[in-house]
Amino acid sequence: MSLKIRGAASDQQSRNVVSKKWTFLFCIGSFCAGILFTSRMWAVPETKGLARTAGAEDERLKLVSDGCDPRLKYVKREPKDVLGEVSKTHYAIQTLDKTISNLEMELAAARAAQESILNGSPTSENLKVSEPPRKRKYLMVVGINTAFSSRKRRDSVRATWMPQGDKKKRLEEEKGIIIRFVIGHSATSGGILDKAIEAEDKRHGDFLRLDHVEGYLELSAKTKIYFATAVALWDADFYIKVDDDVHVNIATLGTTLLRHRSKPRVYIGCMKSGPVLAQRGVRYHEPEYWKFGEEGNKYFRHATGQLYAVSKDLATFISINQHVLHRYANEDVSLGSWFIGLDVEHIDDRRLCCGTPPDCEWKAQAGNVCVASFDWSCSGICKSADRIKEVHRRCGEGENALWSAAF
Repeated sequence: MSLKIRGAASDQQSRNVVSKKWTFLFCIGSFCAGILFTSRMWAVPETKGLARTAGAEDERLKLVSDGCDPRLKYVKREPKDVLGEVSKTHYAIQTLDKTISNLEMELAAARAAQESILNGSPTSENLKVSEPPRKRKYLMVVGINTAFSSRKRRDSVRATWMPQGDKKKRLEEEKGIIIRFVIGHSATSGGILDKAIEAEDKRHGDFLRLDHVEGYLELSAKTKIYFATAVALWDADFYIKVDDDVHVNIATLGTTLLRHRSKPRVYIGCMKSGPVLAQRGVRYHEPEYWKFGEEGNKYFRHATGQLYAVSKDLATFISINQHVLHRYANEDVSLGSWFIGLDVEHIDDRRLCCGTPPDCEWKAQAGNVCVASFDWSCSGICKSADRIKEVHRRCGEGENALWSAAF
């Protein structure tokens, strides 16, 4: 029995030995086969790599021939060719920018006109019939800022430099000049104050009614609404704001503006930059004085509020952005702030802020007729309802100057 067991064990041991030998030989054979197989496989990628490199070179040569190789930026070109390309590109950008600007203005004007139709036109009933929006091209729209309590001032203006009746119609048709008193409505819309303005407008037909609540502290808001409304109603080269206690020579104003008609963005007036008043209770106090730096600083450059003019592009800019334009306490400061950062030409013309006689009278006798006259001490003509006729007589340009002027 023991012999059988030993024989079986020896057979099992011999098998294990044989099996290990064959396993070792099999591993060596597999290793050799692997090396052979690997060496053969490396030949194919080299061929593909060469083909790929050749293809990339062909692709690069094609890019070079088409002028798209990024390394071409180092290739020296003729200066004339480079300058020519830059000039063409600059001209194309300017043309595109102008086209976009015109489209934006037309879109804003169309929206404003649509809103005025849907919500009711801000003009009187007579104006709705006789002056449909954007009927023709005008030289300028003159908006005379007025209040409910200024009836005597308005009558004085009508009796002096503002044409009435058939002359007003002739002024619009022949000279392309629109003149309107600008006013909103009272806090109680439809009250006695509004009815008085409606009756006055029915008699004279020279009001532009705004969707705005009147108030001295709301002049900045009124200015924005005025420009937005005027742009929607009339297509003009210039839009002017003037106070109702200022004397204006319309013909001289028109010829002055004509000099700047070809400029896209102009802001014309008597430029100043007065101190920012932080003290409460004083006139022209600025509650937001801290925004202008330390106490004692001055405002940025802006036109005096008695009279200023802006070109159509700027009036349209105000119309488009009226909901985001900030309002300061003083209306003229607000207007100046809206143009900061824009490509605007500020034109300082001192003839827009002459004094009352004898100042404007001396200048007229010297052949330098003033555009506007007022007293700085009163921010207008002192007691204008009584004195504006005298100013008109001594400093007026004469009625013939207006009708003989070629605009």
